[in-house]
Amino acid sequence: MHFQRPPMIWLQKNRYNTQANTSESFFPAPIYIIRCKNFVYFRLLRIFAETNSKLMRKALLSIPKKFWLLTFVIVCILTACSKKDEKAHCIMPAGTTLEEGDIVLRKGTGLTSRAVRIADGGSDFSHCGIIVDSCGRKMVVHAVPDEPDFEGDVDRVKMERPEDFFSTIRASKGCVLRYRDRETAEKSARLAYGIYKRGTLFDDDYNDSDTTKMYCSQLVAHVYQKCGIDITNGIRHDAILPGVKFSHVIYPSDFLRCRRLKRIVTFQDTQ
Repeated sequence: MHFQRPPMIWLQKNRYNTQANTSESFFPAPIYIIRCKNFVYFRLLRIFAETNSKLMRKALLSIPKKFWLLTFVIVCILTACSKKDEKAHCIMPAGTTLEEGDIVLRKGTGLTSRAVRIADGGSDFSHCGIIVDSCGRKMVVHAVPDEPDFEGDVDRVKMERPEDFFSTIRASKGCVLRYRDRETAEKSARLAYGIYKRGTLFDDDYNDSDTTKMYCSQLVAHVYQKCGIDITNGIRHDAILPGVKFSHVIYPSDFLRCRRLKRIVTFQDTQ
């Protein structure tokens, strides 16, 4: 996919450290300083520089100049509406029992999450993962961009605790779905764990025909498909954002329509 950077009067690229979502993790992000009289132009490109989402950068870069003011206003509104927690906590109810193969959905808190939900027609959920067993402990395996665990970390399939997956840093709403046949669910979970162990990278092209890299809902659908189960009902979508279009995409919300999946619990942040 090719896209053009907007014309710039003067451009200087610098690098600086931006604090990530935890106080102990730092990672570099580019900043573009524009010397021009157009305040909106400067601020929009500053927003572009400070976002770590490749998807959002592609969308911002493609916007015609005549729409910069409108885009600037919209982005500012969305950013202002983002919840900033003084103290992060897990929104999943205490005592929730998770089993291997459970599909976990969440509504994210960032701009990328909003973009996914807009493309999906206003869905409640923007990201998903699958529960696996790791040394007797239930963990979430999911393919995710823009969530580095350490400096220099790449976008990849990662594994983390459910408490971190459903932390208010990342989630404002969640849902757990369960496949009715336990043997199939557990086999799917083992396949997902193997994909994580291989160090599979995140697929920025959202191409579900290529399994060398994966995005979140592709990963979940793929491991069940390997067990002979189509939990998407064959549904695919064209995801369209300003200047960005992906074809044949699986949304996290597609799993909600599968009759073989039982909704165990839905929850949201109440604090």
